[in-house]
Amino acid sequence: MSALKITQVRSGIGQSDRHLGTLRALGLGKIGRTAEHNDSPQLQGMLRQVRHLVRIDGK
Repeated sequence: MSALKITQVRSGIGQSDRHLGTLRALGLGKIGRTAEHNDSPQLQGMLRQVRHLVRIDGK
């Protein structure tokens, strides 16, 4: 499994509650905050939901 580095680059203000919850579940919530997760189908679905708010870097 490869690790992904996920960084929030845009604000969650004005986003739906589902998007805010997904950001929180990823360990984000503030611009510039970074979290590292192992790649999985569940993670890919979460990232697809908030792809306009985050930057994804492979490790």
